[in-house]
Amino acid sequence: MDSREITTLHLAFDAMVQLWPDSDVEFWFARDLQDALEYTEWRNFQKVIAKARTSCENAGIEIADHFVDVNKMVEIGSGSKRSVDDVVLTRYACYLIAQNGDPRKEPIAFAQSYFAVQTRKQEVIEERILFQERLRARRKLRESETELSKNIYERGVDDRGFGRIRSKGDAALFGGKTTGQMKSRMGVPKSRPLADFLPTITITAKNLATEITNFNVRRSDMRGEAAITTEHVQNNASVRGVLEERGIRPEELPPEEDLKKLERRVKSDEKRLIQQSELPSSSNGPPPVAQLQSDSDPAEDEGQD
Repeated sequence: MDSREITTLHLAFDAMVQLWPDSDVEFWFARDLQDALEYTEWRNFQKVIAKARTSCENAGIEIADHFVDVNKMVEIGSGSKRSVDDVVLTRYACYLIAQNGDPRKEPIAFAQSYFAVQTRKQEVIEERILFQERLRARRKLRESETELSKNIYERGVDDRGFGRIRSKGDAALFGGKTTGQMKSRMGVPKSRPLADFLPTITITAKNLATEITNFNVRRSDMRGEAAITTEHVQNNASVRGVLEERGIRPEELPPEEDLKKLERRVKSDEKRLIQQSELPSSSNGPPPVAQLQSDSDPAEDEGQD
C-alpha cells in the first residue's frame, strides 16, 4: 500500500468520525464503516460485527461499552422513510471488526492500523501499516518453515538436519554468509531467530524459497538430507538472483526493530485503546438517534463481497 492510497483512505475514514453528544468520545456508525470496508451487503457485514462482538467478549470486555444497537428512520426516496438497524461502534469495536475482516482488502488492512492508534496522524498510521505487513510476512514464514520441518521429518531428517538445511539455505540467500554470521552482523542474540530482525522484503524472500522447497519436496517425494538440502539451496539462490536483478542484496540491508518488542507494544496500545474508547453511560442506552448523525445509505446493495 503506497502513500497515495493511504492518504485517500485516511481522508475517507476521517470523514466518518462522529463525536458522542456532550463529550469528546469518538464513535462510528456500522453502516458507514460497511461502505468504507467495501462490504456491499449489510447481512455480510453483520457476520463480521458478530465475530468482533465475540472477540470483545472473549477478551473479557463488556460488549455494551463498545457496541450499541440503534434504529433510525432514513429517507428512501419520494419523501418516504423507513426504519433501519445500525450499530454505534467505539474505536475499539472498529478495531475488532477490522481484525476480523479480510486483510487482503486494502481498506481493511488500513483500518487495522487506523483504529489501533488514538492519534490519526498519517505518519503514525503508515508506520504501523509497515509493521503489520512485516508481522504478516513473519507469520507466513513461520508457517512455511513449520511445514518444511514436518515434511522432512517424514522423509528421514531429524531436527538437527532441519537446522543444517535451513542454515545452508540462508547462506545461499545471504551471499555465502551463514545464519550465525548474519546474526553477528545484525547484532541478533544467538537465542533469537534471525527472521525476527529482518526487513519485510527479506522475510518474504525466505518464505518464497521455503514454499518452493515444500512444493518440490512433496511433488518429487524427496528423501534424505542431501537431496532436500540441494533443493533448498537452489531455491534460495534463485530467489537471491531475482533480488540482485533489482539491486537488492539481502546481507547488506540493515536490521529492523525486534518483532517481539513491537508485538508487546501493540498489546500495550490495545489495552490503552480499550480504556480510552468506551462510550459514556452506555449501560443506560444511547442518546436519542436524532442526536446521532449518519450519512450512510441504508439501501441493500446487490452483489457479493
